[in-house]
Amino acid sequence: MEAKKKWDLLALASIPLVMTLGNSMLIPVLPDIEKKLNISSFQVSMIITVYSVVAILLIPIAGYLSDRFGRKKIIIPSLLIAGIGGLISGWAAWQSDHAFMVILIGRFLQGIGSSGAAPVVLPLVGDMFQDEKEVSSGLGLIETSNTIGKVISPILGAYLATIIWFLPFWLIPVFCVISIVFVLFLVKVPKKKEQEKQSFKEFVKNIKEIFHIEGKWLTAIFLIGGIIMFVLFGILFYLSTILEEKYNIHGVMKGLVIAVPLLALSICSYIAGKKIKQNKVVMKWCTFLSMVLLGGSAFLITFTENVYFLLGALFVAGIGIGAALPSLDALITEGIEKEARGTITSIYSSMRFVGVALGPPIYAILMKSSHEMVFYTSAGVSAVAALAAFFAIKPEKEKGGGGDKENKDKKQQQVDNLKPALE
Repeated sequence: MEAKKKWDLLALASIPLVMTLGNSMLIPVLPDIEKKLNISSFQVSMIITVYSVVAILLIPIAGYLSDRFGRKKIIIPSLLIAGIGGLISGWAAWQSDHAFMVILIGRFLQGIGSSGAAPVVLPLVGDMFQDEKEVSSGLGLIETSNTIGKVISPILGAYLATIIWFLPFWLIPVFCVISIVFVLFLVKVPKKKEQEKQSFKEFVKNIKEIFHIEGKWLTAIFLIGGIIMFVLFGILFYLSTILEEKYNIHGVMKGLVIAVPLLALSICSYIAGKKIKQNKVVMKWCTFLSMVLLGGSAFLITFTENVYFLLGALFVAGIGIGAALPSLDALITEGIEKEARGTITSIYSSMRFVGVALGPPIYAILMKSSHEMVFYTSAGVSAVAALAAFFAIKPEKEKGGGGDKENKDKKQQQVDNLKPALE
């Protein structure tokens, strides 16, 4: 990989890092926010959910706009909007009059910004490289940045909250400004040939065509990505609450404990991104086995509430999630033509945000039932993800995407027929 491209990648890696910090940094602070604003655990979960719901709705549109007008032209304004949202939330928490509703408005704006920033990074990495090995390696770095943000965020958020409880809100615009500077000066977008601008009607039609050709495995990957985020953010929300209420662990120490499974996630994400290369068969089995590992570790937690066993099992769960994410990213980025890559990866990102949005409020309800119900649910949905990976993801057996010649020729003909509409 060229040294110049490495700087581009590092600048792009700042975007998922910023977006992750802007969301996950609040996880350990949610119990404090709940007490300060005198709201319920379900209400406080809305601080994560509102951010995610608006992103779900807007991410596909951001993908369409990035395909039509260019990735960088969408990323930079989006980072600016996310920063403004952080300022509004921070100001509302500081003033404290009707703080909760105004914080949600700020988080709404952050969601708008996030929808046009982080999801556009994946197709841009695909645009930057021709070699599939470099694409996989680049995606591994981006996913690692995302997961490193998840490791740092609970520690940083918990530390900042010990100074002033609403300080994490104020740091979000600072991170956004840094990322804007990096992207402006370091990221060089590859020149693309002039294309006829696609109307929104054509955009919808082309999505239908793509799903007609690739729908089975794409749907499986969307489902798996959503389940992973659902379990991850649900468990983090659960962990943040019980560490204080049951184990009397507070402040930075709580942030460090929450970071344990996220550290495993980060390390495995980096290693998997390096090892899977362009082998789609490896990607499939890595995803399947990762979901089995996630479901198995969640199921074992139902037998005990010992904090050390809990953290050990969640460390293993983090390994499962970390190994799966780069495989899912690579399957989509390398399996879809460049002309439609922004659209499809944005829908994938949207499905991941569905999991982020549903996780905290559903786990808040499950927590009222029992510890066992939380992890039975986690194990059950992980099993669904494993089955989806096993039965629906069917990569060609030959290295580089070969396989049955008749099926391959048929698929290639379908893609060739689709290209004029996309171009």
